[in-house]
Amino acid sequence: MTAQTVQQGDLVTVIGLEVHVQLETDTKIFCGCSTEQTDEPNENVCPVCLGLPGALPVLNEGAVEAAVKIGKAIDADIPEETRFHRKNYYYPDLPKNFQITQYDEPICADGELEISVEGTRRSVTIERAHLEEDPGSLQHVGGGIDTADYTLVDYNRAGTPLMEIVTAPDFRSPDEVRAFLAELEEVLEYLGVFDAERDGSLRIDANLSIIPEDEIDGDDADEIGEEALATANRTEVKNISSHKGAEKALAYEETRQKNAIQRGRAVEQETRHWDEARGITVSMRSKEEEKDYRYFEEADLPPLRVSDWKETIAIPELPSARRERFGTEYGLDEEAASKLTSTKQVADFYEDVAAEFDPDLAATWVADNLLGELNYRDIEITEIEGRLEEVKRLVALVDEDEITAKNARETVLRSMLDDGHTPDEVVAEEGLGKTSGDEVQQAVVEAVDENQGAVEDYESGDDGAINFLVGQVMQKTGGSADPGDVNQLLRAELGE
Repeated sequence: MTAQTVQQGDLVTVIGLEVHVQLETDTKIFCGCSTEQTDEPNENVCPVCLGLPGALPVLNEGAVEAAVKIGKAIDADIPEETRFHRKNYYYPDLPKNFQITQYDEPICADGELEISVEGTRRSVTIERAHLEEDPGSLQHVGGGIDTADYTLVDYNRAGTPLMEIVTAPDFRSPDEVRAFLAELEEVLEYLGVFDAERDGSLRIDANLSIIPEDEIDGDDADEIGEEALATANRTEVKNISSHKGAEKALAYEETRQKNAIQRGRAVEQETRHWDEARGITVSMRSKEEEKDYRYFEEADLPPLRVSDWKETIAIPELPSARRERFGTEYGLDEEAASKLTSTKQVADFYEDVAAEFDPDLAATWVADNLLGELNYRDIEITEIEGRLEEVKRLVALVDEDEITAKNARETVLRSMLDDGHTPDEVVAEEGLGKTSGDEVQQAVVEAVDENQGAVEDYESGDDGAINFLVGQVMQKTGGSADPGDVNQLLRAELGE
């Protein structure tokens, strides 16, 4: 299915992405320097990543394996042989004055990724995905890129393995871009090649064009012809670092360009910087063309043969396939399946719980109760990985009718996360074990005797009065009675 068209008058928005993903390896792509992030600038550097004369690159095998995994996940063609090139340009964070990258022989080409936009699934074409080295990082002091007093350069990041993923101009709105980035990030995390918590691990450059509808070949505005794209004034927006940032930056740029066109002003072909603090894009420079980079083969790295790697390197079940399986195997609806496959760790834990308990009960506890409390505290499930057996014990207490679901959710789970207690410790300390049937019945009789006004309201047809009485019984039992059982006992008592 092709992309949906978003129009203003007779204008069509066309967006393509270049997504730069840092790969999770212990060392940099062409040297042995650590990729561990540090607050000390220019600490993890050596002659290779500083571009000193005579220093020679040596390719990191782990980066190649990660690239092949990504290629398999996006169903891309992985050639028999690939090679590296030098991309020449001067910028302060590029110490060699060139970047080792891949040009016309990338490691992955002609892939796709399926996304869901407003409940409709479609594929986005990925034209290529290639390996390259990350430049260093710039720190603008006293302002943004256009207002800073001066700029500092930190080369710790220089040489970190990058995968640049280039899409076709398949997007027609900023919200489609956000959906794609969310799906891509999930896939990368499932593969174990990417850590979203690393600063700068995902950076996006977006090319956005506004094309008059009458310049598009054919009747379908979703099918953008090559001639229309070739003549469009493409604006590149750089330095976007999040899904939300991409949606905001492109929404701003879309509006800016459409307003200019409707006022009869020309849209310049240029590179613009997304200033997240101000929520605007600012002009950086005129947009380079491919010829400006003077690509030529990297003589210090031989051609790389990777065709056999696709058959030998395994990848896990991906989030889209797992979502579908959770629907058919466990009977989950789309919303629950999406929550439970948001990360591989969450999906693995759900299946672990569902293997011992009812799948719906497991879904409620993992998707709603546990993830809800973790999100409130801004905690990832990986941070409590060593305590997941305790969560299963809590589910068992509810399943075995030892404590009420309300107490388990509102008291025990919260105490576990906030105070570090085990479920059994909280139950014992708070006296949350379920009361016996005789005790509950006695509390029901007392609640009826002490609240004749509510009883009269109930007998007059006000069914809501029963809820007040349930609350009174729960108070008398310290919350240890089951509200459903209390409701039934009260109705039986009042029906006599």
